[in-house]
Amino acid sequence: MEKKDFSLRLATLREQKGVSAREMSLSIGQCESYINGVENGVSFPSMSVFFYICDYLGITPQEFFETEMKNPAKTKELIDAVKGLSTEQLDNLIVLAKGLKK
Repeated sequence: MEKKDFSLRLATLREQKGVSAREMSLSIGQCESYINGVENGVSFPSMSVFFYICDYLGITPQEFFETEMKNPAKTKELIDAVKGLSTEQLDNLIVLAKGLKK
């Protein structure tokens, strides 16, 4: 993943969470303009800060880089919601999901 793609992915995931760059920066223990700098390509997080970012976003580092997964936090929420459903319920949900993709 190129630095530009990293910055765009971070901005997208942060916006999906509904927080400002300032709020996120302060929440992960950085100066108030830190995330803005990363999103603008001025700086790049260290590995430890990257882990804090992922934790803050509620995703794994792997999910951060899985760009085909548009909203990993919501995907995890959906997976948690379907645990314990019967086979029939899962089949119905699969049909519904496939219909939504069209």
